[in-house]
Amino acid sequence: MTTPTPTRIPRIAAASVLALTLGGGLMACTPDPVAKARDVRVQNAAAPQPREAVGPLKASEPTRVVIPSAGVDASPVLRLGVDSAQELEVPPVDRAEQAGWYTGSVTPGEKGASVLVAHYDTANGPALMRNVKNMSVGDVIEVGRADGSTAVFKIRETQQVEKKDFPTHKVYGTTHRAELRLITCGGPIKDGHRSANIIFYADLVKAE
Repeated sequence: MTTPTPTRIPRIAAASVLALTLGGGLMACTPDPVAKARDVRVQNAAAPQPREAVGPLKASEPTRVVIPSAGVDASPVLRLGVDSAQELEVPPVDRAEQAGWYTGSVTPGEKGASVLVAHYDTANGPALMRNVKNMSVGDVIEVGRADGSTAVFKIRETQQVEKKDFPTHKVYGTTHRAELRLITCGGPIKDGHRSANIIFYADLVKAE
């Protein structure tokens, strides 16, 4: 049995040090053959951006992701980069119970938008974000870091969009606060892949 290789999302090009041009979001969430999994939809909702409760943290790579409302407690966190074709990696099918951090973004807790990626399902069935429908505005996402600290983020906005309408600048654009983006897939399966992206926008509210 061969070792699965990382699946990919469409070609991206750097728009700045921290911003990307990402044409259609995560395109390869559920490659063929498709194991049966429920279609999922998350209600779009948003809350006002809170006053900055804690200043940005120093750089430290993520080691663990905990989302109590979704029953997620995953470690270690995979390092995801871009290949020679400028395609961003997502977690491989055989590591679908782990989240990945895009190393071209800041580390969680630093000033800027840190980007985490995780599967809703794969060809093998439900994956780390199988309970994504339970997540909502106000929930927390805790990210353990290599320096022993934990960056605690509160979800400010949830968004589900068709992949063709992926909000590139909103997700990858520059921000002067410490923020987190968590991206997974959702919607019905079309042509062997989930047709939508689910995006959580969260703000750093505490460091432990």
